[in-house]
Amino acid sequence: MDTYALLLAATLHAGTVLALAALGLLINEKAGVINLGAEGMMLCAALAGFATVVHTGSDSLGLLAGMGAGALLALLLGGLVVVLNTNPYATGLALSLFGGGLSAFLGAPYVQARLPERAQFVVPILSDLPWVGPALFQHHPMVYAVVALTLGLMWFLDRTRPGLILRSVGESPAAAHALGYDVRAIRLGAVLAGGALCGLAGAYVSIVYTPLWVEGMMAGKGWIALALTTFATWRPVRVLLGAYLFGGVTMLQFHLQASGIEVSSQWLSMLPYLATIVVLAFMSRRPAWMKAHMPLSLGKPFHPHQH
Repeated sequence: MDTYALLLAATLHAGTVLALAALGLLINEKAGVINLGAEGMMLCAALAGFATVVHTGSDSLGLLAGMGAGALLALLLGGLVVVLNTNPYATGLALSLFGGGLSAFLGAPYVQARLPERAQFVVPILSDLPWVGPALFQHHPMVYAVVALTLGLMWFLDRTRPGLILRSVGESPAAAHALGYDVRAIRLGAVLAGGALCGLAGAYVSIVYTPLWVEGMMAGKGWIALALTTFATWRPVRVLLGAYLFGGVTMLQFHLQASGIEVSSQWLSMLPYLATIVVLAFMSRRPAWMKAHMPLSLGKPFHPHQH
């Protein structure tokens, strides 16, 4: 039972990373902007957060630095895609490659660096409960914050006027423009917010999840988060559940190894990516259903002077 409690706890930690990034990408896509640069954003944010904690000793400042780095790269993406109307797919891929290279170059001095002693977080009383305590109530505050963020984003998108405007820009930017809304400004704001969340996910990895810095440490998490938005049909609560599902698949490889099951480590490492491919292949067989849930203007440029 203790083993399963640890597996559940590890699943929540792994899912938190994916959920933060995928919720950020969801905000982008709800506004009609597709962001293929998440992997690079998360790597730069992971380095920024880790370096900040090394020099200041403050996890909070590190997480904020990660958000800032993610937002800064998102500003670059937004300037190119939203303002200059460059191809979003080519721009996103270029940003991902740029972020990976930049983080590797700037991060070389931090490969051997060590963070200060990590604080242990527990929920009083509840953390002492057998099985449930270690599984659910001994986590970093970000694990609980991502659940609150998911609920808050659901409320924002479905129940508030700004959320409705954001969705309208993703569905029909021409109609939103005709009503007097600045489509480019709204999209740019959504890209910045999404970038900040991707940055927070990256910083969480290097500060909390695996407190160290190594080149390429995201290992595809940005791409899995991008697939997760499609898998969740652009709904926040499904993003959270999907993140935990993929997090569980990721942690399963370590659980199987610890249980002594004779499976090649290479096959186990493939599990989360194989699951991503299987899910996307399954969903692609239902194009009409996908189209019904996808923002209609996703990935399409908007030229205000033509409307």
